[in-house]
Amino acid sequence: MFLHIGGDVVIPIKNVIAIMDIDTTTISKDTKEFLKIAEEEGFIESISEDLPKSFIITETDKKSKIYLSPISSVTLQKRSSFINEISNV
Repeated sequence: MFLHIGGDVVIPIKNVIAIMDIDTTTISKDTKEFLKIAEEEGFIESISEDLPKSFIITETDKKSKIYLSPISSVTLQKRSSFINEISNV
């Protein structure tokens, strides 16, 4: 199954580690530092020129990548059906 995260970008759901809201998570100094280092090391890919609302941490073949998405984390979670899987537990 795949997840459309904005623009023309679709990623396999099995590669998703976390879907994070940018506004609430970047309040933390640690998260800001994490994203800053990830950007400096080239792990971040911006999906569009719009302001990002969320970031998605993925791993493919033991390589991490962070996508900045203009789509809210709640919408992405609904699309990925994480909420349904969690509620069935």
